[in-house]
Amino acid sequence: MGSIRKHEVLDKPHAVCIPFPVQGHVNPMLRLAIILHHKVFHITFVNTEYNHRRLLKSCDPHSFKGLPFFRFETISDGLPPCDADATQDIPYLCPFKELLVKLNHTSSSDVSPISCIIFGGSMSFTLTAAQDLGIPQVVFWAPSACGLLGIMHYHDLAKNGYFPFKDASDLTNGYLETTLDWILGMKGIYLRDLPSFMRSTNPDDFLFKYLIQETDRCKFASAIVINTFDLLEKEVLESLQALLPPIYMIDPLYFLVKHIEDKNLELLGSNLWKEDLKCLDNGINPQHGNKTQNIRQTEDQNGNKSRPTIIPQERDDTRCILHQKQPTTR
Repeated sequence: MGSIRKHEVLDKPHAVCIPFPVQGHVNPMLRLAIILHHKVFHITFVNTEYNHRRLLKSCDPHSFKGLPFFRFETISDGLPPCDADATQDIPYLCPFKELLVKLNHTSSSDVSPISCIIFGGSMSFTLTAAQDLGIPQVVFWAPSACGLLGIMHYHDLAKNGYFPFKDASDLTNGYLETTLDWILGMKGIYLRDLPSFMRSTNPDDFLFKYLIQETDRCKFASAIVINTFDLLEKEVLESLQALLPPIYMIDPLYFLVKHIEDKNLELLGSNLWKEDLKCLDNGINPQHGNKTQNIRQTEDQNGNKSRPTIIPQERDDTRCILHQKQPTTR
């Protein structure tokens, strides 16, 4: 490699991106990584071994190879090899400090040293690893800002007696209609409007305490990136700015990626479920007569698709009509 080319490579900032390992978080993190790559970042995208196996099953394996300055790595998740398409339990994830050390140790003419780590919310074990190595850390919060603010007030729910619920009847007896007028930036909301992880009768509920721990640790990151924009959640963002490190907004990710013209990046997939094209057979096979299938499937701005609804229709031809609702800004 020539000296000029080597200098260009080493000048590239290098972001390591590690999402919370469920579909609705992998999608937006991958889109953020694509945007940063388009802005001249070198990207290392970290999946768990389990999820990466699922990606290889559901996508073209070649789509993960050959992308300049965009590579995939995996970390051990402690799970046995399995073909089940199940969502992982986050407490079983292992810290990825060894991977960071390896990436920096092997940085050469092909890869620049790590500039920052971008980790999904509820993945704060990466924060500890990054701090130990002196690498800046950025939290990427994929859900809404109001969801983050709601979880950051879980402390107050417990302190003020709203949590735990007395019994299961609190889910149906009107208790969820209790007004909460003390959360700045969320005027006039009800208890039912908060993220539902607090709907438990167990004072030691694992998820409730785990989310408190994770959002508390966000305060020690270098910055927070939230999947929203100012006009949508202005008051909520102002309230969060008083509680957290510098906040940056990036939205809508789906449309920003759509405007990037790069055929290599278009090949990247993040679907953890293998597509089953057999569902289209009845709509395109002439032996089924003139019946067609009207398949309606919605897609949100993060690219997460709902379960398809298949509606048989009588038609004069054997075409399969695909209707896909355009994602809208939240």
